[in-house]
Amino acid sequence: QVQLVESGGRLVQAGGSLRLSCAASGGTFYTYGMGWFRQAPGKEREFVAAVGRYAGRTDYADSVKGRFTISRDNAENTVYLQMNNLKPEDTAVYYCAARKSSLLSTSSDPSDYGTWGQGTQVTVSS
Repeated sequence: QVQLVESGGRLVQAGGSLRLSCAASGGTFYTYGMGWFRQAPGKEREFVAAVGRYAGRTDYADSVKGRFTISRDNAENTVYLQMNNLKPEDTAVYYCAARKSSLLSTSSDPSDYGTWGQGTQVTVSS
């Protein structure tokens, strides 16, 4: 079973950029599809981005398309979320998640993901 640890969250001004990292250990990383989700205070957890087992397939929420980029490095057992042109509405705890999959597809459904990290706080000031 893979374990996940996120890092990179901090306070940033609107229009700024951040790169979140999610380091995986304890499993065969390339057998997992990976996703990023976020949860703002008083709101449900929502899908942000996903990448298949290999970096060829990605998917994004409409709210982040063109601003966020998900990528993965299977040699380093790490998935990244590059966030540009950040907005105050991007403020949330960001979670990395892993789904064991024999397919190369992505998923935006949090119930498909069996392993979650502890989250990292991103705060965007206006």
